[in-house]
Amino acid sequence: MTTSSRFAVAVHILTLLASAAEPLPSSLIAGSVGTNPVLIRRLVSQLAEAGLVSTVMGSNGGASLARAAASITLLDVFRAVESATLIAPHHSVPNPACMVGREITGALKHAADRAQAAMDVALAEITIASMLADVERAARQRKP
Repeated sequence: MTTSSRFAVAVHILTLLASAAEPLPSSLIAGSVGTNPVLIRRLVSQLAEAGLVSTVMGSNGGASLARAAASITLLDVFRAVESATLIAPHHSVPNPACMVGREITGALKHAADRAQAAMDVALAEITIASMLADVERAARQRKP
């Protein structure tokens, strides 16, 4: 069982783009994230499909925000790059002859729906602009 880092990397990308005055190439973004430019291009493509990023080809090309950072929520980002639900059901079919086996799927779905709804509310309250403000505040505090 693994946890995806697509969401964290996508937030990093968008926050970096929010700090930039011009489009950024995938190689520069990859250097900031500490990953391969191919991964960055895949995520930028997903973000572009969601209307969060626009790209320009050519020697001065790169990615930039498609709309204001204050209008992009972390929920928008999560929905753009994550396909899995927060809590996945069993991969095998539980035993219907067992009370727990018979009822656990419904009980887990109820708990998962509540958790997903709470996460959606929290992510909808945070924007890329607020993430950039947090990053800039931390950077100012770090300087001697």
